[in-house]
Amino acid sequence: MSPFTGSAARTSTWEHLRVQLDDGVATVTLDRPDKLNALTFGAYADLRDLLAELSRERSVRALVLAGEGRGFCSGGDVDEIIGATLSMDTAQLLDFNRMTGQVVRAIRECPFPVIAAVHGVAAGAGAVLALAADFRVADPSARFAFLFTRVGLSGGDMGAAYLLPRVVGLGHATRLLMLGEPVRAAEAERIGLISVPAQEGHTDETALDLARRLADGPALAYAQTKALLTAELDMPLAASIELDASTQALLMNGEDYAEFHAAFQEKRPPKWRGR
Repeated sequence: MSPFTGSAARTSTWEHLRVQLDDGVATVTLDRPDKLNALTFGAYADLRDLLAELSRERSVRALVLAGEGRGFCSGGDVDEIIGATLSMDTAQLLDFNRMTGQVVRAIRECPFPVIAAVHGVAAGAGAVLALAADFRVADPSARFAFLFTRVGLSGGDMGAAYLLPRVVGLGHATRLLMLGEPVRAAEAERIGLISVPAQEGHTDETALDLARRLADGPALAYAQTKALLTAELDMPLAASIELDASTQALLMNGEDYAEFHAAFQEKRPPKWRGR
């Protein structure tokens, strides 16, 4: 995401999200606990636009996506989205589905690691938001469910058919997307859907600890690692190796690479500048 901006001012208030910034760490909280943080049109749009703004500003070095209350996110609101889409024509439906996909792209393409802090339910679109994150921190209460076929839609929603096989393998992905059955924390960890297990009730704390560790590290190296992981999913080996070589050559001209060497020589921790 280019840091250059036009006439639009920075958004001062996010109506559908709770956003907190603390020394390079952004915490974005879905805040409809009475609805298990069910997503609305506004919540999707705010997530898309917030990630774009933070990517341009380059002040955030790690982001935690969390849910208030008893669960992470129960998916699209049954009344405000499913009910509303029944009266839309095909063009409107395509606009909506493209917007939800833009949120997933924004998570994958933003230049900082995104950590999903999952407790309780992560269902439907909520499961895909967690899937799109770079890390999924979850406690024993977590359960993931890709429910799209259960409402009569394709299981390949919001990029799930692309991302899930790459995280858990084609066999597990086929089962999860076809049947829509919940996957509880123990199995989710076993098949690779959970990156970092947390103690019960400590998901947000564990996610914030990881975010702080990432934010204090070499931000440019992390950003390029994330970019390569996404870009090389569909590349042949020769193209991947060439892209790796070009990336490393650029980073070797950076301040952080020289700073590591200086810190090593002086027997001190590196002072990462993200440059």
